[in-house]
Amino acid sequence: MMEAKLQKWGNSYGIRIPSSLLKELNIKENDLLNIKQDDKKIIIMKASNMNKVSLAKLFAQYNGENMAKDFSWDDNVGREVW
Repeated sequence: MMEAKLQKWGNSYGIRIPSSLLKELNIKENDLLNIKQDDKKIIIMKASNMNKVSLAKLFAQYNGENMAKDFSWDDNVGREVW
């Protein structure tokens, strides 16, 4: 267990995490982290990329049908051009 001092940063608070610990956990600058509370504990975890879906993956699942059945090309209202 290691101690860290809570410090004010602007309108928020933060702690400094030793680089040796970040290196061991393969956490780099600008990585996304998940923070959750568990009773009286704060748990910080590297965010999983499992929930991210790329546009390429979404298009790979596309079956070619137009899903917007109620879509219509109405008359111009402003400066739009169809």
